[in-house]
Amino acid sequence: MRFENIEYLALLIIPLLLLFVLKSSGINLEKYFNKELLAKMQKKGSGLSKRVRAWLLILALAFGIVALARPVIDNGEITVKQEYIDVVTAFDISQSMLAEDVYPNRLAFAKKKFFEMLNDFKKARIGVIAFSSRAFLVSPLTSDFATLKYLVKNMSLDYISLKGTNLLAPLRVTNEQLKNSKNKALLIFTDGGDSKDFSKEIAYAKEHGIKVFVYAVATKKGDVIKTKNGVMKDRNGNIVITKLNSSIKELALKSGGAYMEYSLGKGDMKVLADAIKAKFKAKSSGKTVIKDTKELFVYPLALALLFMFIGLFSLPKLGGARA
Repeated sequence: MRFENIEYLALLIIPLLLLFVLKSSGINLEKYFNKELLAKMQKKGSGLSKRVRAWLLILALAFGIVALARPVIDNGEITVKQEYIDVVTAFDISQSMLAEDVYPNRLAFAKKKFFEMLNDFKKARIGVIAFSSRAFLVSPLTSDFATLKYLVKNMSLDYISLKGTNLLAPLRVTNEQLKNSKNKALLIFTDGGDSKDFSKEIAYAKEHGIKVFVYAVATKKGDVIKTKNGVMKDRNGNIVITKLNSSIKELALKSGGAYMEYSLGKGDMKVLADAIKAKFKAKSSGKTVIKDTKELFVYPLALALLFMFIGLFSLPKLGGARA
């Protein structure tokens, strides 16, 4: 037997001191007990003396402390087999993702959809990449979704000066992160960038066994790109209008993945998550050993309540019935 909160056992010095005081002769108990408590202990006609009542209450305190220390018995170990799916998620952080044709802007909307998706990946390890012309690892594969949400929530474009969208960059980082996996899943939140030819990306994905799932966050009508200096313009002074590049659909389908355009509904991420799960079978992460324990605190707690009840509410002495 062991104690989960063994530090509480130090409090046992209190009932030990009270026992010492109680055994000492000539000690006035009113110095150590509440007046109302003593009044109940000294109730007329009680079947127990005030000294016995004090003993019972001290025992109740002692067993209450033992219960707080949580005694447990080890019942051995249980081996649990864990299974999971590995998914790398890439966020396009090029300046075009600041366009507001998707409210509040494309990147913020993509983050919101990512958070929804996490609810449908209970048994998964997820890594996060941010990319524009280069790719950055935001988080390696992890099942700690609370930390993952914090990192993605605080991912900002404020300090990114790179322009353009290079889809090969997240593919390379994904291949590195999943180098020991036969099945490689990459989910990309993007507006598609500017390229119309994704033959290099498709060839790389096929060569390294990466299935690409694209969630397109943009409209066909498009929008301007707002910056701190106003609306973005090209070299000729013309206002830049960024639109959905649906050509990226070819990368998703030819790599064996899936393509989905943004939706204001709440069920689209579940559909996409189910599509990823359908492509990949959960694999074993090995065996985890869990200690099987039985809590025993209920027994000292029951004794504490019993002694307290007897000490406070014991029945008066029973007299013999007369005819």
